[in-house]
Amino acid sequence: MTPPVQSRWSLKRARDWWDRQPWLVGCNFTPSTAINQLELWQEPTFDLSCVDRELGWAADLGFNVVRVYLHDLVWRDDADGFIERIEAFLAVAHRHGIRAIPVFFDDVWGPEPKAGKQPAPHPGRHNSGWVQSPGRAALEAYPSDPAVHNRLEQYVSGVISRFSEDERIAIWDLYNEPGGYPFPGAEPMGELGLPLLRDVFDWARSASPTQPLTSGLWSTPLHPASPAIRACQLEHSDIVSFHHYGSAADLERLCDGLALETERPLLCSEYLARKLESRFETHLPIFRKRQIGAISWGLVSGKTQTIYPWWSWFDKEPKPEPQVWFHDILRADGTPFDPAEADFLRSFLTSGEP
Repeated sequence: MTPPVQSRWSLKRARDWWDRQPWLVGCNFTPSTAINQLELWQEPTFDLSCVDRELGWAADLGFNVVRVYLHDLVWRDDADGFIERIEAFLAVAHRHGIRAIPVFFDDVWGPEPKAGKQPAPHPGRHNSGWVQSPGRAALEAYPSDPAVHNRLEQYVSGVISRFSEDERIAIWDLYNEPGGYPFPGAEPMGELGLPLLRDVFDWARSASPTQPLTSGLWSTPLHPASPAIRACQLEHSDIVSFHHYGSAADLERLCDGLALETERPLLCSEYLARKLESRFETHLPIFRKRQIGAISWGLVSGKTQTIYPWWSWFDKEPKPEPQVWFHDILRADGTPFDPAEADFLRSFLTSGEP
C-alpha cells in the first residue's frame, strides 16, 4: 500500500523550524570548472577538489549555506553514481560548516539539455551553457507520457529518500523559476511546467523529508510569472522563497508584502546584480533585520561567466571583463573582485548580531 502523502507544514511547524536555524546566508554555487549542472555532476567532470577549495572560500566570507542545482539526466544515466557524488559534495560542504539547498528542476536558459560532453563557454556571454531540467521536450511530453513521468518521479523520490533525514540538507528547492525564460529575448515557458510543479511537491512529500520544501517566487516587469504558478508555489511551500534583482527600496516593499501575505519564514534564494542596484551592502541589512534568509548569485568567476550581465547575450562581439561585475564575488585564485565588498561580508556576517 502506498503511504499517504504528507501535508504541507503547519505555520507553527514552519516557524518553529526556522527559529532553530542560524540565519541562513550564502550563495548559489556552481564550481568555476563547470559550465552547468551536467558538467558539475557527471562523473568525468565532477571536480571535488575545486568544490572543496571554493566552498572553503565561501566559508571564509561567512557563508553557511549554498544553493546548488541538480539535473535529472545525471540521475537517468547514473543514479547510483549521482547519489555518491551528492554524498561527497555534502561531506565536503559539512567540513566547511556549509549546508546545501538542492534544486531539482529549472525552466531557465537552454531548453534542450543533452548529457555527455558540454560545450565550451561562448566568450563574454552570461550563462552561455546553462540548461533547463527537464527541458522543453520533456515538459511537453510529461502530461501524457508515462515514461517521462515515471523517470522524473523516480529522480525526485530517489534523491530525497536517500537524504530525507540528513541535516546537511537545509531545504529542498523543487523547481527554479517555473515558467521562466529559455534565454534573454525568448518567450517565457509559460505554464508548460505547471503539471510537473504540482506533482513534484507530492513526490517530495511522499519521501517524508525532515527538511522543508519550497519553490521560489519570481517575476519580471515585462513578463510577470503566471498567477497559477505563483498560487501553486505559495500553496505548497513550507518556507516561502523568492527571487529579487532590484533596489533596496523595492526589496523592502516586497519583503514586507510577502510577510503580510504568507506569515511564513522567508528566504530570498536569488539576489545580487550590482548593475541593478542589488548589492550586499544595501541588501544584507534588510534581510538580517527581518530574519530573511539570503542566497546571492554566484561565488567564483568561471565557466558560467556570470560576471557579465544577462543582456550580454545581445552583444555581437564579446566585451572585456566588466568594470563592475554583474554576479560572483571571487576570481579563480580566490581573490575578491572588490576587496572592500569582501571585507564587508566578513565583518557583517561575523559581527555576532542576531
